[in-house]
Amino acid sequence: MTRCRQCRSSLCAVVLAAVGAVAVGVAQEALSPRDGEARQTTVPRKLYTGRVVRLSEALQRRGIASGPETAGHMVLETEGGKLIPILADWRGRAFYQDPRLRDRRVALVATRRDDIGYLQPLMVFTYDDAGRPQFTDYWCDVCSIPMYEIKPCECCQGEIRLRYTLQAPPADVPPAEE
Repeated sequence: MTRCRQCRSSLCAVVLAAVGAVAVGVAQEALSPRDGEARQTTVPRKLYTGRVVRLSEALQRRGIASGPETAGHMVLETEGGKLIPILADWRGRAFYQDPRLRDRRVALVATRRDDIGYLQPLMVFTYDDAGRPQFTDYWCDVCSIPMYEIKPCECCQGEIRLRYTLQAPPADVPPAEE
């Protein structure tokens, strides 16, 4: 079995391989067939743009009162004003955990299944003060591995940091229709 170069652990190598497999698997997620429907092999990736905000704040700006339960829900407020809920999955959880990712311009490479309606981010791009896009993730400086939510490093259990890498969203991902 391969060992991690940083911590010499077999378990770390297995965890890193699993994280990579999950990322690829989510990007190629297949839909389950329903009562005679044809099976769709992949959910198309699209580029969604806007700002990630709390649902309660977006509703309040529209003059709509809501209960305290909505305070924990995150939505993408598109440039056209549409609200799209964000699923708190392996990549979307960062918006629920980290206020530094909210209330700022973002571009999300994401999937959105019709039967769920939630946005499932695969790649997050935030914009700096100069308006340049940055690929955004979390990084362990000890193990040199990326992560996608705030938690201890999956390898060394040390601290991770928010990382911005100047990079534009992929050109081959079509924009979402609003």
